[in-house]
Amino acid sequence: MRTLYALLVGGVLVLSSCSPQLTTFTEDLYESYKWSDEDLKKVQFYLSDDLVIYRDLEKDAGVEIARGEIKVVDGKKVEQIRFKAGTPGVYLFKPKDDNFAISFENGDETHYLVFGPNPKYSGRYMLLASEWDRRRGKVSYAGEKFYTTSAVVPRLLVDLKKTGYRKTESRTVGGRRIE
Repeated sequence: MRTLYALLVGGVLVLSSCSPQLTTFTEDLYESYKWSDEDLKKVQFYLSDDLVIYRDLEKDAGVEIARGEIKVVDGKKVEQIRFKAGTPGVYLFKPKDDNFAISFENGDETHYLVFGPNPKYSGRYMLLASEWDRRRGKVSYAGEKFYTTSAVVPRLLVDLKKTGYRKTESRTVGGRRIE
């Protein structure tokens, strides 16, 4: 019985050591590493929290549904796209200086969300919207305007161990003698 318990505890430790240790991506982290666009394309980003974006579909407007699902809410047709916490994403480009376009879908490069540093939250990279009304934001996704529904504003996370980028500055001093 003790052997089984030891194996179980050992297995849990091994599995937990292999799982990513995600850290919030911040402005300080970005500035300290001075990553270029090519470096950022090698970093695996993750979404911190569940996110749902939706848009109303107009009747008989010939609206194209990308990859979302159709729901009827209060008698209206709504396209809804879900992003689960921990969803991996990749950097595409910078729409503005410190803002990142992050794609969580394979394929079309227009399917991205924009994240940027929020000074109110220690420079954490958070979902950006053109307008905010409490927790509801208006975002652009695949060239369309969507609204967000989320209990919290999602942040970008990274696994620092897996970034594969290390910058070390060192020097050797020669000593100093009395003259």
